[in-house]
Amino acid sequence: MTELDVHPTDMIRAAGAVVWRGDEDSPEVVLVHRPRYDDWSFPKGKLKAGEHVIAGALREVCEETGIDAVLGRALPPIHYLKNGRLKRVDYWAARALGGPGFEVTEEVDELAWLPVEEARRRLTYEWDAGLLRGLRAAPLTTVPLIFVRHGLAGSRQEWTGDDDERPLDEDGRAQAAGIAEALAGFRPRVLVSSPSLRCVQTLRPYAAGHGLPVREDAALTETAPDPAAALRLALDLMDAGVPAVLCGHGKTLPPLIDAVWRDRHEGPGRDTHLRKGAFAVLHHTAGQIVALERYST
Repeated sequence: MTELDVHPTDMIRAAGAVVWRGDEDSPEVVLVHRPRYDDWSFPKGKLKAGEHVIAGALREVCEETGIDAVLGRALPPIHYLKNGRLKRVDYWAARALGGPGFEVTEEVDELAWLPVEEARRRLTYEWDAGLLRGLRAAPLTTVPLIFVRHGLAGSRQEWTGDDDERPLDEDGRAQAAGIAEALAGFRPRVLVSSPSLRCVQTLRPYAAGHGLPVREDAALTETAPDPAAALRLALDLMDAGVPAVLCGHGKTLPPLIDAVWRDRHEGPGRDTHLRKGAFAVLHHTAGQIVALERYST
């Protein structure tokens, strides 16, 4: 599992993507030329204050290329020193969907779609060439199944009503907004939640922004979970091949993710713990898991 939320506080954070189009067996990738450095690289840029790394990647891709993209699996991050400070750039494989189109700016004056081998020769930095190796290391076309743990909802001990009615607190609502921003990178179309209010509320900002319903399923509840039914739900969503989200609880999601992993992957187990407001993205294709990543908000 890739962990993208642990880093030194003084690290410079940036994000970008290796955007591809065409046939998966012979894709083209997009490179940009920056006149300030006279270099060719993948679109990327520094995160804004408080910006989620996924949102930053999508924004930078669109600003530098005019391309709207949907993210696939994460690629190995790049680290290097920038003015004496460590800089980390997170990248994803990303499929081009269209967008407003390229316009010359002060930062980027040229764009090129190139086959992978030609792109490798054009790239200025050797570390960028390593991203192309990561791009071809697994299938490009994957489908996300996303497991979201609900946001912060105050103290269980201080809540006097039915615990399933305990709502998100102010911090939890901020987390839900951040989750909505991050989920947009993967464009899920099916949203399934535990009936608990705090879980439903965690998905509402994304649902409202994309005109989608939140379906409640008792198999994901915390008080009377049905592990077998929850596993069937997750596997059915995988087999349907539709980008989807399951929102649930800290006690029930880790064993569910682990069960899905063991059912559809031949490798060893993974640490599946999620903090409140965190989520895991399971990328799959043809019913088999390709990658599993974990993110915070």
